[in-house]
Amino acid sequence: MRALTEHLGWKLLSLLAALGFWYLFVGESEIAASLPVMVQYRNVPADLEITTDQPTRLFMRVRGPSSRVTASSLSSAALVLDLRGIHSPGEHTFPITANDLLLPPGVYLLHVVPSRVRINFESRSSKSVPVEVRFAGPPPSGYELVSQRVSPESVRVVGPALRLKKLKTASTDAIDLSSTIGQAEFRVAVYLDDPHLRLEKPEQVSVIVQLAKIPLL
Repeated sequence: MRALTEHLGWKLLSLLAALGFWYLFVGESEIAASLPVMVQYRNVPADLEITTDQPTRLFMRVRGPSSRVTASSLSSAALVLDLRGIHSPGEHTFPITANDLLLPPGVYLLHVVPSRVRINFESRSSKSVPVEVRFAGPPPSGYELVSQRVSPESVRVVGPALRLKKLKTASTDAIDLSSTIGQAEFRVAVYLDDPHLRLEKPEQVSVIVQLAKIPLL
């Protein structure tokens, strides 16, 4: 009997602590939630380009402790596809597994939609194309554009080889001439219509225009 009552206070304290830990790790209820997840790529081959219009996010359903299945704790969840094993152009399909997802500890994947992603790769290439100047609206009444000069005259573009082959020019942002008389210089950005192509470096060009009065007949 004495052995049972000896150090009774410490024993009760230990029991309460054990019950507390049990509640925290076992007694907490689990819940499920559905949420969008951002798609990220890792180890993209340096000589290949992704040409498939991929969704920027997928939708997944997860389950875990209620304290961890919250908007704040899941805000950093992401799907990371490792492209390390891709070495040649063509189509490649990636099944989505729990190993591809970054989730908080204790939260696990139930399912994801879509369950696989198909990506098309093309060889990367680059070339220089001339810059085409675009204008918005006509010159002031009684004036006409007599000359224009752009510098640099060309820019270097990088992207999938097949798409790059079709590219003939890169265009500037539209220049408004409605209040321009005589000579004027504009600094404008260069734009590419194809979202799979990009400038080798961010580029602005200088456009010098000359407007003159239309001769009277």
